[in-house]
Amino acid sequence: MTTRTNTRSDTVFTGSFEGDLRRYLRGLGGLLAFLLVWWVGAVTTQPTYLVPGPLESAYAFVDLFATSTAIVVPILGSSLVLPTGLAHLAQTLFHYVPGLLLGALCGISLGLAMGWNGALEDWLRPLVRVLRPIPPLAWVVFAIVWFGIHHTGAAFIVFVGAFWINFYGAYGGVEGVSSDLTDAASTLGVERDFSMLKLVALPSAAPQVLTGFRTSIGRCWMIVVGAELFGAPGVGYEIINASNNLAMATSVAYMFVISLAFLCMDVGFRFVERRMLAWR
Repeated sequence: MTTRTNTRSDTVFTGSFEGDLRRYLRGLGGLLAFLLVWWVGAVTTQPTYLVPGPLESAYAFVDLFATSTAIVVPILGSSLVLPTGLAHLAQTLFHYVPGLLLGALCGISLGLAMGWNGALEDWLRPLVRVLRPIPPLAWVVFAIVWFGIHHTGAAFIVFVGAFWINFYGAYGGVEGVSSDLTDAASTLGVERDFSMLKLVALPSAAPQVLTGFRTSIGRCWMIVVGAELFGAPGVGYEIINASNNLAMATSVAYMFVISLAFLCMDVGFRFVERRMLAWR
C-alpha cells in the first residue's frame, strides 16, 4: 500500500514538473519569436534609427547603468548620485509612489463609505458619474497651473488615476457583500454599523479591494509616464527627450526600465496579497 502511494505521488510530481517545463518552454519560444520579428523589422526599416534592433537596445540599456547622474530628493533637498537609469526611475517614483498611495487611500475610503452608507451614496452618486469619465491625463493642464511642472503636479495626475480605480474596487466589494453574512453577524451580536463594516464587510470585500489596488499599480505606471511627457522629471520625460534627439535605442532602454520596475512591484504585491488573503 505504501509503495503504491509513493508511486502515485511521484507520478503526480513528475507530471506537474513536465507541465511547468512545457509552459516555460512555450513562453521562451514566444519571446524568441518576438525578438526575431523585432530584429527583422529593424533590419528592413530605413532609416535604421527609426526601429532600433534588440542588440542596440540592449547596449543602450547597459549604458544607462554605466554612467551616474545626480538628482535632488524632494522635501529633503539633498542630492543623490545614482546610475543614470536608476536615477531617472527614482525621479518617477518620487511622484508615482505618493500619488498611488494617497489616491488608493482616499479611493478605498470613499468607496467603502459609499458602498456601505446608502444616504451618502445618494448624495455623491451624481457627482461620481460626472467626474469618473474624465481621463486622468485631462487634468494635466490644471496640474501644471496649480502645482507646476514638477513632482507635485505629476503626483496629482497619478492620484486621480489611483483614486478612481481603487474607489470602484472598494465600492463594488462592499456593495457585493452577501446579506447572509450580515444577518449571521447580527445574530451573533454585531450591531453597530462600524462594527459590521470592520468585522464583516471589509474582510468580505478585501479580495476585490486588493485586486483594485493591484490594477492601479499597473495603470498608474501608464498614467505617470504620460504625465512626464509634458516635462515632469522621470523616465517618461527621458523617453521623449531621447526620441527628440533620435536616440530611439535609448527610448527603448527606458521602456525596459519601466517594464522591469512594474514586474518587481507586481510580483512583490502578489506575495503580499497571498499573505493577506491566506485565510481564503
